Amino acid sequence: MRTKIVTLLAAALSLGFVQAASAADMPVKMPVKAAPIVAPVYNWTGFYVGINGGIGWGRTNQTDTSGVTSGTYTQTGALAGGTVGYNYQINNIVLGIEGDFDWANINGSTSPTVCSVSCYTNLHWLSTIRGRAGLAYGMWLPYITGGAAFGSIATGQTGLPAFAVTTTRTGWTIGAGLEAMFAPKWSAKLEYLYTDLGTSTYVVAIPVNVTERVSIVRAGINYHF
Repeated sequence: MRTKIVTLLAAALSLGFVQAASAADMPVKMPVKAAPIVAPVYNWTGFYVGINGGIGWGRTNQTDTSGVTSGTYTQTGALAGGTVGYNYQINNIVLGIEGDFDWANINGSTSPTVCSVSCYTNLHWLSTIRGRAGLAYGMWLPYITGGAAFGSIATGQTGLPAFAVTTTRTGWTIGAGLEAMFAPKWSAKLEYLYTDLGTSTYVVAIPVNVTERVSIVRAGINYHF
C-alpha cells in the first residue's frame, strides 16, 4: 500500500514539473500599448447659423451745400443679431460667404451749434453680405472679410421733425477676424469691421449732407451643419 502511495506521489510531481517546463517554454506576450491619441481633424466646409453682438463707434458730420457744418461728432452704441453663412475648405484654405442682420443703437449728437437745438445721427440697424477668406490651423481660422453693407440712418435736428429724415443707405465694409472650433459643430469668433454707409441728405432751407462711417467689434457663436 505504501509503495502505491509513493508511486502516485512521484507521478504527480513528475506531471507538475512537465507542465511547469511547458509553461516556461511558451512565448511571452508583449504588453499591450495604449492607442495613440489622435488630434481631432477640423473641416470648415458647410453651412452655419449663429448669433452675434458687440459695440460700434463712429465719426459723422452735417454740412449743408453752402459749406456750413456742424463739425465732426461721435457716435457710440451696441448692436446684436443673427448670422448665416457657408464655408468651403481646400486643404487649409477656407473660402466662404456670410450675411448678417443686427439691430443697432449707435447714436450721436452735437451741442447746439449751427443746428437749432442739436444735430443727431442714429444708426438703427446694420446688415452686411461679405466674402471671407482664411487659413485653417487646427481649430483656429484667422480670416479677412469684405463686401456690401446696408443700414437705416435717422438724422436731423432734435425736436424739429420737419428737419429730419430716416433713410436706408448702401455702402461697403471690410475687416478681419478670428474663429475657433471649441466643440464638435460649434465655433466662436471675434471680428472687426469698418463700414462706410455714404451720405444721407435732409433739407432745412437747402440740402444738408450727413456722412456715416462706423467701426464695429463683435463676438459671435455659430452652429455648423
